[in-house]
Amino acid sequence: MKTLKITLLMVCMLMLSTNFTQAQDQNENKMYRVHEDQVKLSMVSEYEAIVKELVAMIQKHKLPDLHWITLVSSDSKYRFVSPIKNMADLDKPSWIRTLAEKEGKEAVSALFDRMDKCYDTELDYILNLDNELTYMPEGFTQTPEGENYRNNHMLFVSPGNRDVVREKMKAVKDFFAKKGSKMHYRVYRSGFGAQGEYYMVAVAAKDDLHLAQKGKANDELFGDEGKKVFGELWSNLLKYEEITGWIRPDLAYSAK
Repeated sequence: MKTLKITLLMVCMLMLSTNFTQAQDQNENKMYRVHEDQVKLSMVSEYEAIVKELVAMIQKHKLPDLHWITLVSSDSKYRFVSPIKNMADLDKPSWIRTLAEKEGKEAVSALFDRMDKCYDTELDYILNLDNELTYMPEGFTQTPEGENYRNNHMLFVSPGNRDVVREKMKAVKDFFAKKGSKMHYRVYRSGFGAQGEYYMVAVAAKDDLHLAQKGKANDELFGDEGKKVFGELWSNLLKYEEITGWIRPDLAYSAK
């Protein structure tokens, strides 16, 4: 059971097969597997130390074809994000078996036993990149260079209003393009396993001050016309939430 538990956890958590910064065809919508650990505040330091142990263990054995990025939000939720080609990828065998063979089953099992004590809740779900709504005129990347701070806007949608919200989001993107805004963003749609129906709009910056500067520049660029465009979107949402956090390269891994 322990081996099965570890295998299922890691196949949902870490496996991916493409480079995050590779430019994508504008007609291609990529799927992402997200594994989320909701870590206890009192266990954050211990949890991060364990994740770093895992990264070191993988680096030691140089496991190939393995990459993930990590987003840590201000409410101590750790999200491990990896793209997949389709839902069939979820059935692929995990590399954890190879790691256990190289490092030893007892060592790997003990590491995850320690990790399990750091949280009471973990989630697995799918997000879908929406290229039609994403505004990145200079090319797509999840990790803009030097901008590891994240401001993610969660736009929740009711089933009866999804078409209207999408129309308003297209209008927002068109407005950004017309004005030549320097604030770029990525849009993801909630998928299988997600809690509710929503769009997640991800904005990158160097830090919260840099984000505030981007926002001020946008406000000045958009003026009253921008307030009207955004107001039409906000008035059709079910609810809105904001998530801030950091991309953490020290908790990530790339075979490349």
